[in-house]
Amino acid sequence: MMERMEGSSGLSTACPRRCSCDPAQSVQCYRATEIPREIPFTTRRLYISHSKIKQLQFTDFRRMSVLEELVLLCSGTESIENNTFKALSTLKTLELCKNQLKQIPTFLPSGLEILKLADNSINTLHASDFAGLMKLKVLDIRNNLIATLPPSAFSYLCNLQSLILDGNKMESVSAPFKLPRLKYLSMANNKLNSLPTNFFASFKNLQFLSLSGNFLTKVPLDLPKSLLSLKLEKNQLKMVRLKDVKHLENLSEFFLSENQLTSIDGAQLLPNLTTLELSKNQLHTMPFRLPGRLQKLDCSNNLIQRVTAQDFQGLQDLKHLFLDNNAIYYQDIIRLPDTLARLDLKGNGIEDVGEQELKDLKQLQVLNLRNNKISALDRKVFEYLPRLRHLYLDGNPWNCTCDLLRTRRVLMAKGTDVWGGQCATPAENRGESWMSSRKILQQCEDSASSMERGKEDRKKMNPNEASSVGVIMDDDYYDYEFD
Repeated sequence: MMERMEGSSGLSTACPRRCSCDPAQSVQCYRATEIPREIPFTTRRLYISHSKIKQLQFTDFRRMSVLEELVLLCSGTESIENNTFKALSTLKTLELCKNQLKQIPTFLPSGLEILKLADNSINTLHASDFAGLMKLKVLDIRNNLIATLPPSAFSYLCNLQSLILDGNKMESVSAPFKLPRLKYLSMANNKLNSLPTNFFASFKNLQFLSLSGNFLTKVPLDLPKSLLSLKLEKNQLKMVRLKDVKHLENLSEFFLSENQLTSIDGAQLLPNLTTLELSKNQLHTMPFRLPGRLQKLDCSNNLIQRVTAQDFQGLQDLKHLFLDNNAIYYQDIIRLPDTLARLDLKGNGIEDVGEQELKDLKQLQVLNLRNNKISALDRKVFEYLPRLRHLYLDGNPWNCTCDLLRTRRVLMAKGTDVWGGQCATPAENRGESWMSSRKILQQCEDSASSMERGKEDRKKMNPNEASSVGVIMDDDYYDYEFD
């Protein structure tokens, strides 16, 4: 049964079955077997999803003379008749994602600005596919079966700003592409092992480039000077050479995780770099001479054994430092930057945490010490950390003496959220948490003064504290803000 709605002219128009229509000329339909015939001719936005519409044809849309946005998702569409969209002169957005299309629809309207065809079975691109699309700004054809990119493929797209080709089967690309206004290019998760020397020649305004998840062994040559963000994770890079990056003076983010890097050269010449990610490489030492504006440095999951004050020389803004899963012993960490808000030392060989190394970290809000060899914590360490909000302690062999309860009182008074703290020794307390165990509290009430402190602690501990403290989480959770 069809619903009624008021059209813009005041006349009552029909809303098809399994659809909802609103006065703003939007129609949403689900579980359809064809494009509904009764869609109001005033419709500007049409959304159809989770349907079974194998073919689209010209007659489906011929009455929709003011349609601006057409979205057809997850509907099993396999083919589109020639000229199906040609008459839609007002259409600006066309999304046909998660269907079974094998080719780009033909004769698309010239006013189109956004075309999204992700998650289909398109295997070939031709220049004629995009003929006349002079206004197209966004083209998303990720997760298809495209193996090659002929140089003429995008020759009509003189105003294209965003091109997404992730998750195809590209082993090579031809050059050059003439896309002078392109700002965003992503070709992640393909099979590229190199790019032509002049591939980036026309990309004078490119700001974001992702080539992650390919088979690159070198940083591509002649990268655009305009780049702000460069993603090269999950490749096979063995080195980053000075000459490959020294001209990238505008680069703010550089992502190099999951490669085979043993060293990185040239980062110090990137004056605007704020993020450098080097996780899961083969670094034995910290990168040499880091750029002064760096705010985030991720050197986790490497082979680093020693960290010195010289490694952080000149860093005035570093806030996030990841050194987890290396081979660091805490006595090998000397003088960390006092700007840090987040310090991750998980999965090293740390046996002791001293006040000398942490006392200047007045801005620290997150400290992750998971999976080390720490058995005791001096409460004085935390008196130097006025802003500490999250502390991760699980996976350490805690020796649950009454000294730890003094540390516990300091942490509770600060309002710090603590994860972990399970006892390894003494044997009678194994498995207990020194942050929440009433049993350990009772054991330490061996004098009148400690009895009073124990009573006070039990008052402070709410009934749910044992379940809210000491919970081991699969992923580290961070929630903090900067002034």
